[in-house]
Amino acid sequence: MSSSTPNKVPSSPPASPFKLALCQTPVTLDKEENIAVARDYLMRAAAAGASLAVLPECFNCPYDTACFREYAEELPAVGFKPTEDHSSPSLKMLRQTAQETKMFIVGGSVPEIANDGNIYNSSLSVSPDGTVVAKHRKAHLFDIDVPGGIRFKESDVLSPGGSATAFFAPEIDCTVGVGICYDVRFPELAMLQARELGAKVLVFPGAFNMTTGPAHWELLLRGRALDNQVFVAACSPSRSEGGDGYTAWGHSMVVDPWGTVLASADEKPALVVTTIDLGRLDTVRKSIPTSQQRREDIYRLQSVP
Repeated sequence: MSSSTPNKVPSSPPASPFKLALCQTPVTLDKEENIAVARDYLMRAAAAGASLAVLPECFNCPYDTACFREYAEELPAVGFKPTEDHSSPSLKMLRQTAQETKMFIVGGSVPEIANDGNIYNSSLSVSPDGTVVAKHRKAHLFDIDVPGGIRFKESDVLSPGGSATAFFAPEIDCTVGVGICYDVRFPELAMLQARELGAKVLVFPGAFNMTTGPAHWELLLRGRALDNQVFVAACSPSRSEGGDGYTAWGHSMVVDPWGTVLASADEKPALVVTTIDLGRLDTVRKSIPTSQQRREDIYRLQSVP
């Protein structure tokens, strides 16, 4: 059900507000440069006081099926310790930066090559001591064909993940759910994260495009926040104009449990920092107590073992 099982969340006292940062970085063909730029944005996030920072989907490579296998890295399992060595340059940057800044980092996503040769679109989350606390493999692959808009088929190269993912961050007293881009379109996944795994913040590294972005990006983020009365944060790469490849929508965004957009970027490279007050969840849930009004005699959410 979950690729990382959250620890038991303390019930009191109320959690203190914390700062969340979205790093809307540019992505080029140069993998080494992409990783260096991501680190620079993470350091800026730390300087702005962030306790939780998020990178975009495919922060180390272009979002292109032709690039995924070439840029793919082996990634470790949950629980991988900072004292253990690993070949992944993206992981090395993430855990070094987490240790230096004492932030939790949701490392966007990178192409992962598994032992069986399958390629996944995977996100590693790293704690302030450099431990891998969550690993999410994109569960819903982006296979679409919009007439006059965009055609894309991730399944030509990628395999789907098979679990809902969340981790508990004790320093901010918050369980964080992680999905990747197209995952946000499936409310059942967010419901599992919020209701069964206890997530109070849902994070979606995502690279919507110039067709689906203006139509659905904000709508979906606000919808998932309202469905579950949680915070939703989505981090996109910035837009690269003039190329023949995939063009990201940008507009990284944080939404509160009422559905209000707290902070957002435009299409350019940006660092979005906002304060998350988890007390807002209680206020909203008491005002509109949907969690107490569900009709489980009519419908029921059930995870697959």
